[in-house]
Amino acid sequence: MDAALQREGSWLRAEDAQARLGERHQYYGASVGAVRGTVRDMLRRHRDLVHDDITALSSELWSVPVFERRLAAVVLLQSRVALLNNSDLTRIEGFIREARLGELVDPLAADVVRPLTAGLEGQASARADVVLERWARDPDPWLRRAAVLSRAPATQPPARRSTTP
Repeated sequence: MDAALQREGSWLRAEDAQARLGERHQYYGASVGAVRGTVRDMLRRHRDLVHDDITALSSELWSVPVFERRLAAVVLLQSRVALLNNSDLTRIEGFIREARLGELVDPLAADVVRPLTAGLEGQASARADVVLERWARDPDPWLRRAAVLSRAPATQPPARRSTTP
């Protein structure tokens, strides 16, 4: 996936992304559509991926601070959110703490955490609620932002993406 993302990149888009989003990440300059297409193609080739495969691959993509790799991890989680469970909130919390960027935090909260927690029942739901309550009180403004977005009604228009909490 990394090689495909690099092939999709352009130095002009990479420079633009760095100017808009800052130097916290490196940039290949691949478009959002190219990132989504790369993930979609990989999922078509590997239809048999299970929970552990999805979470391991998302962590592998996230492990290098390249925006497009991290966005691919988000898209992967969005695409297979039905496979996730409340224990995956720990991994997602780590992603949010490292991202510090609305373009990554917002879709993680709204398009991964919100549907993940909405699909939980019983004790798993109660445990997820405890995690989200902790996020809401955390000193990290990005984690607090994620807590708010993950609890917002799905019909609410998406929050404007920004680089500040």
